[in-house]
Amino acid sequence: MIVPMQKVTLFVSSKDQEQAIQQLRRLGTLHIHHIQPPTSESVNAIEKKLAQTEKALGILKTFRTTSPTSTSKAFNAQEIVTQSLNLFEKRNLLVTQLAEEREKQAWFERWGNINRADLLTLQQHGLYVRLYSADRSFLKKLGSDYLVFIVGQEQSKLYLALVTDAPEQRLELKEEILPADNRDLVDVQIAYLSKEILTIDQTLQDLAQYNSVLENYRASLGKQLEFARVQAGMAEAEQICYLTGFCPTERLPALRELANQECWGYLCTEPDDPAEVPTLLRRPKWLEMVAPIFKFMGTVPGYNEYDISFVFLCFFSVFFAILIGDAGYGLVFLLAGILLRRKLRHAPREPFILLYVLSSALIIWGAITGNWFGFESVARLPILNNLIIEKMNTWSQNSEQVTQFLMFFTFLIGALHLTIGHAINGAKKFPHLSFLAQLGWILVVWCMFFLANTLVLAKPLPAFVVNLLIAGAVLIACFDNYSKGKFLRGIGATIGNLPLNIIGSFGDVVSYLRLFAVGLAGAVVEQSFNSMALGGGLGNLVKIILAILVLLFGHVLNMALCAMSVIVHGIRLNMLEFSNHLGMTWSGHEYQPFKE
Repeated sequence: MIVPMQKVTLFVSSKDQEQAIQQLRRLGTLHIHHIQPPTSESVNAIEKKLAQTEKALGILKTFRTTSPTSTSKAFNAQEIVTQSLNLFEKRNLLVTQLAEEREKQAWFERWGNINRADLLTLQQHGLYVRLYSADRSFLKKLGSDYLVFIVGQEQSKLYLALVTDAPEQRLELKEEILPADNRDLVDVQIAYLSKEILTIDQTLQDLAQYNSVLENYRASLGKQLEFARVQAGMAEAEQICYLTGFCPTERLPALRELANQECWGYLCTEPDDPAEVPTLLRRPKWLEMVAPIFKFMGTVPGYNEYDISFVFLCFFSVFFAILIGDAGYGLVFLLAGILLRRKLRHAPREPFILLYVLSSALIIWGAITGNWFGFESVARLPILNNLIIEKMNTWSQNSEQVTQFLMFFTFLIGALHLTIGHAINGAKKFPHLSFLAQLGWILVVWCMFFLANTLVLAKPLPAFVVNLLIAGAVLIACFDNYSKGKFLRGIGATIGNLPLNIIGSFGDVVSYLRLFAVGLAGAVVEQSFNSMALGGGLGNLVKIILAILVLLFGHVLNMALCAMSVIVHGIRLNMLEFSNHLGMTWSGHEYQPFKE
């Protein structure tokens, strides 16, 4: 359920502002809603320190962490941050300088040990040496008036030296600029810079042992920043400071008690804007297993929306089973979950419980369809064969009939899923007459179900479907935007988009066919790998080893593809098709109380 909230405004004396914020954080019940932008010099200073700490941690985590020793010099956290950033900045500068020196070194590798001072000496005696690089074809165009020497070459490129006693004589090429330093000095600089970088790296590696100190410092800064933002986000008038926030209704007595004890003024009201209210979900303990899925997706229902955890779990388990479709895979997932749980005893239990439930659903579905690692011989074992429902039998002689039934079954699941969405939506709107529009949509969904069976499975369309569709469309047109005294205006606002919405409803029902299609694709893939592995027989040890390798590779690959299909299709059907019919936009933000 979504926990009801109250909007709370607290009034405190300006001189008691800081103490009041500390008391409020100690209570830890109020989700702060800033009255004004939470900016100040204090906030900016803490944000700067936090950004520097994050950067320092990012730098130090690239170095291998060493354990602190008894002789390690003790630093406070800010010193570690400052030293790390200074060293890293210096290192970047040295790396840039080293790159420049290596470019000079590469130039000397191409041109030889040419000294700028020597060339200047030659110029003083009337002899000029100019350096150029050119393609080999350039020499053919060069006249006999030029004295040119080939200094070096690589592939199609030549390095040329023009020697002349005429200062104005040049080649029609871009002249090479000599490095300011000679070759020996460049080599010395490279050695020096490399040594300095190595020394800095060693120092940073030594500082990396304080990563835990920086992580604690980062957490402390985060708390300080939160405090400073609350303080900056408060408004002040006539020596009175005040702030607003949202508190779960059940925690209001504790907040009132603190306010009375500290002589604060307070005002508790129903929220006037649901978009501002944070969402606090409270599920039964056994249903907490779905929390990791919503956390993975990063979705939170709005305060005035719905907690669909139970419906989501039920249908997601069915989708998971159909999309993967193999009982053998279910056993693998279940066994892997049990072994991991034994190894990771201190990990949260909810993901493992969810894996157990999903694996169990997959085993049941695979058993009734007769699919065990894609082997018919396994499915035909006496005990397992008795579990198969013939209309869903993967190995049935009448495969077309099985296909028809499974497609019908996915349409049925889709219609039920969408019906539940409209029923929940209608129940929330009751007794307002707009709930009748949801009844109309339920009628439309089932009309689309019968139409899908007719168009896809060639089943006859029942005679009552047209009347059912008309009744549903009339209810939607009359009550979807119903407002007392504005009945005709509501009809006008609805009827324009109604045909497209009905067509969209048909598309939503048909989209559940993806469950059958993806499940069938997975079964075909595993059967294909089985044929590849065992088709050549097991006549010798080499064939046995190859068969095992092909089976392992094929089934592991298929499991990975099936897992991806669950994320893409299984979650989509809940979060898009179902949520659209339920009227959910997942526009909420999580309740995060201001606490220590």
